[in-house]
Amino acid sequence: MSVSLCREDGIYEGGKELSATWRVSRVTLDSLSAIEISVLWYSEGKGDTDLHVHHFERYEEEQIRRFGLADKHSLACLLPATPLSYHGRLIRLRWCVRMRLFLSDGREIVTDQPFYLVAPQSIQRGTAIVVGDERRSRPQ
Repeated sequence: MSVSLCREDGIYEGGKELSATWRVSRVTLDSLSAIEISVLWYSEGKGDTDLHVHHFERYEEEQIRRFGLADKHSLACLLPATPLSYHGRLIRLRWCVRMRLFLSDGREIVTDQPFYLVAPQSIQRGTAIVVGDERRSRPQ
C-alpha cells in the first residue's frame, strides 16, 4: 500500500488543497474488510499526545469490490490555516495522510505519508519554513 503526494517537497500552504493518490497492492480483495484514508495532525514529545483528524474517508468491503484495487485512487481536501507543522526540542506537531487497512482476520495495517503545513502564501513569497526544522521551501 502506498500514498503519493502531489508535491515532491511535501510542503503545503494552509488554506490550499492537498491532493494525493493511494493504492493497495499485495493484499487480495477477499482479505480486506475496510480501508480508511485520513488527513490528520498529531503531536509528539513532552506531555500527552494530541491527534486531530481533519479529513476522513472510509470504504467498506462492498465499495472496495466495486472500485477494485488495481488502479490508483485519489484524495483531495482543503487544508486548514493552522496548526502549522512544528519541530521543536520538546514538542513536534506533524501532519500526515494516514491509510489504514482492516483485514478480515482482524489485523490492521497502517502507513503514514508525512507532509509539512506552512503559513498561507509563504511558498509564493519564498518564506515557507517549518519552525525548528532545517527544511526550507524553494520558490516555485
